[in-house]
Amino acid sequence: MIRTLIHAALALMLALAPLPALAVQPDEVLDDPVLEQRARDLSQNLRCLVCQNENIDDSDAALARDLRLLVRERLVAGDSDAEAVAYLVDRYGEFVLLRPTTGGWNWLLWAAGPILLLLALAGAGVYLRGRSRGAKPEEQRLTPEEEARLQRILDEGRS
Repeated sequence: MIRTLIHAALALMLALAPLPALAVQPDEVLDDPVLEQRARDLSQNLRCLVCQNENIDDSDAALARDLRLLVRERLVAGDSDAEAVAYLVDRYGEFVLLRPTTGGWNWLLWAAGPILLLLALAGAGVYLRGRSRGAKPEEQRLTPEEEARLQRILDEGRS
């Protein structure tokens, strides 16, 4: 009995798992299915400014709802997909894009990770190379004054 309930619960979870958790409300959906699909496609690539790593189509935040409605307004007004996205970027900055462009100064952000990795590897190589060489034997010898002082310390310790 319990085993059957567990299997049924697992089957239900597996059946519902692949369904997307869309936050789009019925009152937001456009009557024109072509425009609605365009709005959904655009929403998948726009960041919720509240949730940050979630697209506006999946976010329940009030600002995400406003952005979804704004996208739909722009599409109904006749904007192309690029114009609708450009409008949002002009208004909220490139942060609204889940995949920022690589043009302009953004190339520096994209290249910063690999550049820092290469610098860290080079620094580690220089450090390890210097460490493996160690001090030269002539640098390890004591001066006559140091040897005399060491001998005095050792003699005082024996007495």
